[in-house]
Amino acid sequence: MTKLTIWIKAFRLRTLPLALSATILGSFLGYAEGKFKWGVFVFGTFTTLFLQVLSNLANDYGDARKGTDNSNRLGPLRVTQTGLVTLKEIRWMILLFVVLSLVSGSLLIWSGLGRSNLLFYAVFFLLGFSAIYAAVKYTIGRKPYGYLGFGDIMVFIYFGILGVAGTYFLHTRSFHPTILLPASSIGLLSVGVLNLNNMRDRENDKINGKHTLVVRMGITWAKMYHVGLLFTAFLLGITYTLIHFDSFFQLMFLLPLPLLASDIKKVVTNTVPVELNAELKKLAVATLLFSLSFGLGLIL
Repeated sequence: MTKLTIWIKAFRLRTLPLALSATILGSFLGYAEGKFKWGVFVFGTFTTLFLQVLSNLANDYGDARKGTDNSNRLGPLRVTQTGLVTLKEIRWMILLFVVLSLVSGSLLIWSGLGRSNLLFYAVFFLLGFSAIYAAVKYTIGRKPYGYLGFGDIMVFIYFGILGVAGTYFLHTRSFHPTILLPASSIGLLSVGVLNLNNMRDRENDKINGKHTLVVRMGITWAKMYHVGLLFTAFLLGITYTLIHFDSFFQLMFLLPLPLLASDIKKVVTNTVPVELNAELKKLAVATLLFSLSFGLGLIL
């Protein structure tokens, strides 16, 4: 493989559509209220992509250093563990994406806040720094939160609540509590993707001291938890739609339901962890479709 191919594998591009779901839905929600800023959408998209790649690189590095990535791992290729890149090279690449995230995030905040008061700037810069910290700290450091079972709550917060509601606020400079309903839907679906990943890797994680929520609760409860995540995500979407109902187009977000029903069936009956790789892709696509269809339903 060429070096470019190796880095593309390290970036794990297949994870990027899921990461974009929050920015897309937050932007649709703003557009539906007649308040849309191209700068927020463009820089929000770049910032999300940079943060996701940063997280992927940090996970590649952190799991390799801790020995969690090894020959028993069932997931896609990891470039640090296999020696395709050196520790020094991936540290520099992590630093590059920290800088890219900072620059893009700063432009995003400026695009959304303009001449707003300094308090708004302070809050959003703190949120931005916390997002970068969260992306790195998942597997890196002495006590990475991914090894303590807190990955789910962090994904829910950053991929759901802050991703959707934050984008919406930067478009509109306003907030209303019901925005938290679709934001939570995206967050829960994103947690579902992480849960699938952790169910697939549960045996290797347990051996190597990575105490994800799946390892802590066991596979039976993890499957029930998965069903609850997906069911609650759609229940919250329905609740928001009933509160703000204006057109039957708003029910478009029900289109991904067959994908989710199929995912639930496969997860509940699964006995071969490696087969969950296909469900990871399916749920990531379903989440993006939920975001797109929910947003389109609001503006049609």
